[in-house]
Amino acid sequence: MAAIITNKFRIHNAEQFSESFSEAAPNVYYLAIARPQAFATSTRGDGRTDNEGTDAAPLTPPDSISREFYDFDDTIAAKKITSSDISFVIPRRNWTTGTVYDYYRHDYGERITGGTTTQTANSGATNLFDSTFYVVSSTFNVYKCLDNNDNASSTVEPTGTSNTILTTGDGYKWKYMYTLSASQQSNFLSTDFMAVATNSTVSAAAVDGAINIVKIKTGGTGFTTSTGSTISDIPIRGDGSSGTVTVTITAGAISDVTVTNAGSGYTFGYITDADIISGTNAGGAGSGAELDCVIEPRNLNSAGSAYGGHGADAVKELGGFFVMLNTNFEGAESGSGSDFTTANDFRKVTLIRDPQSGGSAASATTLRATKAIRMAASPTPGTFTVDEEINQATTGAVGKVVEWDATNRILYYIQTRFNDQGVDSNGDLTAFSTAAAITGQSSSATATPDTGFTDTVNGSSFTSGYSSSELDSDTGDIIYVENRAPITRATDQTENIKLIVEF
Repeated sequence: MAAIITNKFRIHNAEQFSESFSEAAPNVYYLAIARPQAFATSTRGDGRTDNEGTDAAPLTPPDSISREFYDFDDTIAAKKITSSDISFVIPRRNWTTGTVYDYYRHDYGERITGGTTTQTANSGATNLFDSTFYVVSSTFNVYKCLDNNDNASSTVEPTGTSNTILTTGDGYKWKYMYTLSASQQSNFLSTDFMAVATNSTVSAAAVDGAINIVKIKTGGTGFTTSTGSTISDIPIRGDGSSGTVTVTITAGAISDVTVTNAGSGYTFGYITDADIISGTNAGGAGSGAELDCVIEPRNLNSAGSAYGGHGADAVKELGGFFVMLNTNFEGAESGSGSDFTTANDFRKVTLIRDPQSGGSAASATTLRATKAIRMAASPTPGTFTVDEEINQATTGAVGKVVEWDATNRILYYIQTRFNDQGVDSNGDLTAFSTAAAITGQSSSATATPDTGFTDTVNGSSFTSGYSSSELDSDTGDIIYVENRAPITRATDQTENIKLIVEF
């Protein structure tokens, strides 16, 4: 069976994903940082090992049911993503002098004249959105290339925001689409991608079914004219109306075509030899001309009405089936109770859909994913070090230090399913509890949980000296995982994460 998933389907999925960020629960998304401990080969409670690579070369995470549990184990904190944090994006293509850009065609990939050869762009692309048919200028204007002057190099940067087709001195024809705003440049512009959005002024000026470009495939032979070298008022046939062209005859062949009236309503169009011959100033002879009418894009709105023309819907026209999520982790995110530690690094980024907090749908701006213990002032606690193993001899509990807050005597930690990280000598993951002393295996620091303490410190609520994670483990769906080299955090530092999702 011959079948494809169309680009329209990809755009539809991107739209549905984007819209879900504006919907009420359960469509809630959090971007999380995780993995304070180094990537290594770790031993599980049954003695088998699990290889996750090294910090210098972390392995690609497998897409498995068990891996999702692993990813929750070492999560440090998560931040909610709102609709203002996302945008449709497209691959960034900076205008560069000396480059041959592809031009827009509606039929890339179609078989030519009944054969098996397909219509291919100059770059070799057989799909419009794989071709290089748009650029962003040095002033952040985005233009669609409508004609590349027979595959010539582009040497004049397009400028201006006119709704008319722009012809530059190198023979290229461009259509202005939109300008990246200062906000879009700051939030949704990277080395490889840029925001795409429809300009309402450009959209309002678009004409559905207009034909502005006609390309010569074959110039034909034997064409003559009564006077001069041009034949005008030649109609564009098809399902639209009012389209006309003028052709230039050189040595009996058509050497140039100029659209004199773009018309409207076309979904297909063609120009016949008979109409050329009978046109004004025609000499009454000629045959074999093939002129390709380039059809502009068309879409349907939610009401089912057609709209189209260059610039009517930039997201659909430029292939906006990518969505960028832009999130900043600003120091400790102090406004949220310091959920994001700056005392440790992280090596993993995850996207979590519909997690829970305290048994209900998560809604807070940030969530602390570590567990915490408030230590008693006496005996004086030692100084625990990040990433060291901690043990509670009486219970057998094992954990891994994420942060030691000496000022508030709070030990933040995680418990994974590996030996020396969360699993005890029996192979069980046992919770820390009681007032039994806790010891750091590298620092030899000791401290006693303050089981008489029930209060809130820096946004963390303690009951009898213990505070559970604000992010309920193993709730929601982890729909993206990225392992990377360690990223060191600092109180005066902001990490900007731009996540690109392609549909």
